[in-house]
Amino acid sequence: MENQSLTQQIGQKLKKLRLENRLSLDQLSERCSVSKPMLAQIERGASNPTVNTLWKIANGLGVSFTAFIDEEQPVIKKVNRFEIEPLIEEGGSMKVVPLFPMEPGKSFETFYIELAPGCNYLSNPHPEGVEEYVFIEEGSMSLEVDTQTFIISHGESLRFTANYPHYYRNTSDQPCKATMIIHYPSPFR
Repeated sequence: MENQSLTQQIGQKLKKLRLENRLSLDQLSERCSVSKPMLAQIERGASNPTVNTLWKIANGLGVSFTAFIDEEQPVIKKVNRFEIEPLIEEGGSMKVVPLFPMEPGKSFETFYIELAPGCNYLSNPHPEGVEEYVFIEEGSMSLEVDTQTFIISHGESLRFTANYPHYYRNTSDQPCKATMIIHYPSPFR
């Protein structure tokens, strides 16, 4: 999928996954709580899905977040996050860069995330058994998981089971920069 924008890659992969699962747009819409017109726009590459929308679709299809990014995986891979097109959450307050998408035979994916000051992002529950590992590189964030709230700052990390709603909040006046690993139970694709 060289020379395509991330939006086009996501659209093509979404359509492929939907057809592999023998789902109509209506059926997928019902499964993931994303409207049929929005799904059609994403498939055509006419709409850039938000992070939240992409999570809903991934959960509805039972695939990883990065399943929408087709890449051949070499034995060694060096990435520069500044050269990867980020996914921007509505309003631009959250940037997600897929550093290492899930590969066949592996059960994790790695992201760089950046929360602008004042960012409040709700992540819907992931499937049972999914865990998130968050490593703060710069700044701090408040992370609410189920009914517990944790403040994590530069040099600190947090691991949690992600099958609860969880909120990422940057209540400071500085950006929060972090690396995140999402671990999936087997089998996942």
